[in-house]
Amino acid sequence: MTQRKPAKGAGTAGKDAAPGRGAKRFYKDVAIEDRGGDGPALLLDGKQARTPGKARLILPTRPLAEAVAEEWRAQGERIDPSTMPLTRLANSAIDGVSGREKAVIGDIVAHAGSDLLCYRAQGPQELVEAQAAHWDPVLAWAKTALGAPLVLGQGIVHVTQPEGSLDRLKQTLASRDAFSLAALHVMTALTGSALLAFAVAERRLTPEEAWAASHVDEDWQISQWGEDAEAAERRKNRWRDFAAAAKTLALL
Repeated sequence: MTQRKPAKGAGTAGKDAAPGRGAKRFYKDVAIEDRGGDGPALLLDGKQARTPGKARLILPTRPLAEAVAEEWRAQGERIDPSTMPLTRLANSAIDGVSGREKAVIGDIVAHAGSDLLCYRAQGPQELVEAQAAHWDPVLAWAKTALGAPLVLGQGIVHVTQPEGSLDRLKQTLASRDAFSLAALHVMTALTGSALLAFAVAERRLTPEEAWAASHVDEDWQISQWGEDAEAAERRKNRWRDFAAAAKTLALL
């Protein structure tokens, strides 16, 4: 499965809004304050929380702000950033995506140009059938609902996708804000598939269904030779970030 790195600033924990692992908790109270047209802001002991880039940590919706606040409330005597994926994604949206929307859209569309779902195994038959079962419905949906048919290939030889389809995907992303784009970018990078990210955003797939679809090859390998403990832990951590991105989309 192809994996790509997130855009600059994506998925990083902030030393202001999310201190380093093991840092002592420096606040008692967590609150949300509406800032008029700016949106709800996260307050720590009555003071404005800030991102690593020193921007105010202001969320686009109250539900998302409350979910971020719950991550801060759940911390113990020591802060564990790995348990704060929504906060990290908010930092990414504000510091790494806002003002760079076109570049992030371009990167998501570039993933679509070599989307995981378009590269099929030649065998064994069980794997071929599993890929088709999970991936063909998403490709059919992209063709009809998004107007973006993509070309399939076998193996790892690059397949050139229709420019019209990629342009259509770019147009679909054009109206999305920094938070939505940050979430879609993280989901795309974690799965190797822009189409799976689109499918979750448009509620064609649940996050669990999209995650399972992105791991068809890996799950087949596990069924043949078993699962490595370290790989399982990495997958668990990736799922945490994927689920947080999907939750962000749902709360916008």
